[in-house]
Amino acid sequence: MSEYLEIHPKNPDVRSIRRVADSLRKGGVVVYPTDSTYAVGCHLGDKSALERIRRLRGLSDKHNFTLMCSDLSELAVYAQVNNSAFRLLKALTPGPFTFILKASPEVPRRLMHPKRKTIGLRVPDNAIALAILAEMGEPLMTTSLILPNADRPLLDPYEMRSILGKQVDLIVDGGSCSETPTTMLDLTEGFPSLMREGGGDASEFLA
Repeated sequence: MSEYLEIHPKNPDVRSIRRVADSLRKGGVVVYPTDSTYAVGCHLGDKSALERIRRLRGLSDKHNFTLMCSDLSELAVYAQVNNSAFRLLKALTPGPFTFILKASPEVPRRLMHPKRKTIGLRVPDNAIALAILAEMGEPLMTTSLILPNADRPLLDPYEMRSILGKQVDLIVDGGSCSETPTTMLDLTEGFPSLMREGGGDASEFLA
């Protein structure tokens, strides 16, 4: 059965955060809260954990995974960011946005879109997620926790524990999350293009 940790949503305790990071470093697949939906993530370089998430979500190898970053400077390591994109990112992070950008050489090829060589990146406005990222010292490979054939994400950590069983290693109960996904913006052409409307308002940046 998955390990289950309750962590305070505003003041996450250090011991619990270290436990989450230890699980991730050992190849664990972890469910954790964000400022949009609950997400499922793993260590950036762990191919086996990545494949477990693909199976859990029923994802093809063409799925654009997201790197969850702690701040804008970390995001810029993994993406090609021009000046106009940087200004937009600075205005919208942290927050419920996913940005599609051309991947930098730092991104493992298996995480990129196979043809476009792009990657999704975001900086969450969530104390637990940011504490995990700070403890890890690097981004998490992540995706929303929506099971195959489901029309909405899982919201209740107790329900997650009974449904997911041994498919994940650890579930972080950080209280309620939204069922609204992030707003997704494509910045690969140097200007923002709306790919999905979600929890973030980017209207002032869109033509």
